Amino acid sequence: MGLITMVSTSSSSPTAPSTRANLLVLLGLGLAGILLLTRKLKRAVREDFGAFVQKLQLLPPPQPAPPKARHPLTDLTFAVSDVFDIEGFVTGCGHPDWASTHGAASKTAVVVSTLVEGGATCVGKTVVDELAYSINGENRHYGTPTNPAAPARVPGGSSSGAAVTVAAKLVDFSLGVDTVGGVRVPAAFCGVIGFRPSYGALSNMGMLTISPSLDTVGLFANDPDVLRRVGHVLLQLPFGVQRKPRQIIIADDCFELFKIPFDKLAQALITSTEKLFGRQALKHEIFEEFLCSNVPSLKKFHTYKSDAKDKTSSLGMLANIMHALHRYEFSNIHEEWLKTEKPVLDPVISAHLNDAAEISDTEIEKYRSVRNEMRAAINTLLKDDGILVIPTTYALPPKLNAKELLSEDYKLRSYSLLSLASLSGCCQVTIPLGSHDKCPTSISFIARQGGDRFLLDTLQSMYATLQEQADVLATSKQSGRAGNPEISADVAKEKGNQAYKDKQWQKAIGYYTEAIKLNDKNATYYSNRAAAYLELKRYVDDLGRYFYECCCVISFCMLIRVFYCAAFTKLRLIVQKLLIWIKRYFLVERELTWLLDSFFCCFFVAQPLSLQVIYGLMLGFNCFMCTETF
Repeated sequence: MGLITMVSTSSSSPTAPSTRANLLVLLGLGLAGILLLTRKLKRAVREDFGAFVQKLQLLPPPQPAPPKARHPLTDLTFAVSDVFDIEGFVTGCGHPDWASTHGAASKTAVVVSTLVEGGATCVGKTVVDELAYSINGENRHYGTPTNPAAPARVPGGSSSGAAVTVAAKLVDFSLGVDTVGGVRVPAAFCGVIGFRPSYGALSNMGMLTISPSLDTVGLFANDPDVLRRVGHVLLQLPFGVQRKPRQIIIADDCFELFKIPFDKLAQALITSTEKLFGRQALKHEIFEEFLCSNVPSLKKFHTYKSDAKDKTSSLGMLANIMHALHRYEFSNIHEEWLKTEKPVLDPVISAHLNDAAEISDTEIEKYRSVRNEMRAAINTLLKDDGILVIPTTYALPPKLNAKELLSEDYKLRSYSLLSLASLSGCCQVTIPLGSHDKCPTSISFIARQGGDRFLLDTLQSMYATLQEQADVLATSKQSGRAGNPEISADVAKEKGNQAYKDKQWQKAIGYYTEAIKLNDKNATYYSNRAAAYLELKRYVDDLGRYFYECCCVISFCMLIRVFYCAAFTKLRLIVQKLLIWIKRYFLVERELTWLLDSFFCCFFVAQPLSLQVIYGLMLGFNCFMCTETF
């Protein structure tokens, strides 16, 4: 008995650890299974980035029999924001209360039907901001779609899901609604092309009405060729010879609102324009001054801040006017539903809609008069062959749940840029152009109202070159060869050239001086500034400065033997003009003769470098002596 007990005791000791080991194995396998399942679920979420609220399939009609051409959008897929009706489906408009109080659509929206008939396949409806009202891209009811270009940041709204499907390459293109930036902002934040057509160019039938005087259907795409094909189908445009822009107008003060350095974007734009259309196509505009001169109704709305130090800018006033129209029209259209259903809305949206009650019909009429003047002014500026260039947004996409999204400053600055196309009715395209701090950056092209085909043609002709230049500059920066001061200097010089053309001599001098400070080894900057000084005709006060400018640039060119023909031609004209004024007002014949002889010896007689240096020094000394005499 004792033996049995012993044996049983000894046999039981190895069994306990074995059981524990088995339990640990099972537990480990269970945990591994849970982890794998979690990863699978996460992968499934990441595959559509939370962009869709409903997946479906609208197939195109059969192809026509040969020899007829195939449908123009064959093999393309697209998604639509959940503000477009599709027969048999409920349009949710980004809010469950809206979906629960509205029935299924009896008819498909006109633009969706047109695309399907054109050969494209619709694959689903995508997330929008609450009632498609905001530009942030966040939705607490259906979840915020993940921005593929910057996952920790907002995708932008209101058509957030539509932008995400294109950025994630889930579809070839998508449809959104743009009222106050609902397509342009998410396109910029997600790094895709976003197109807001001219106001009234596309039918809004079957689309949720947000603000009738501002609403338009918008498009997203990664490829400018795809966007052009889709645009031609929707706008019913014939394909023809592409027209080139004669003017690329950079709104300098709009870029001053930009929170990130504009140097890289500016250089990509300037280089691309010069390469494709020539330097003469570039023009600079101070848009604040343009608005003050051409939209007189704005003067009635200028107000001063509480500290009475700064008045609201014209761009700021446009932002306020657009925002007022937006909330007034939205509140009026949906007033009955809001009062009856009392939906739980985002606090910011609720506050905006409450403010709408304080806007009178008289004020709205004044706002609409500004809109009409804006449209006429920008159409006159751009004509049929001009493109206005502005930043799409004033900053990089904010981080998710950032307080910045709630700030009035963020809204005002964003709306200042977005209001130009929304109020004027012009067409605008957002163009991704590189990145900054691991976030997409972009610029926008604006063409006159009705210039949609011209804008799409310009985009197609410039897109590849713009991306190429952006890549070159990004590579230069990574290898430590980025010439930021030189880029900034060239931008300042271009602004000076524009001011010179506009006969704003003092402003031109300021820009050329800025260019010289950034890069003092460029002969053109000195000669351009000297020419601007001459145009001021401050003969006595600035004569010494004229000679000094000429002497500096002539000596510099000779010493390093860099013969820029344009700079030399300009210098010759400057010196000749100097000699005429000096002879007229000071009658110093001997000095004039010596100076003229020295100048021509330096550039036409003295070939060896040693003689060029000697004559250059003599010329400089003579200029100095002349200025001392005067």
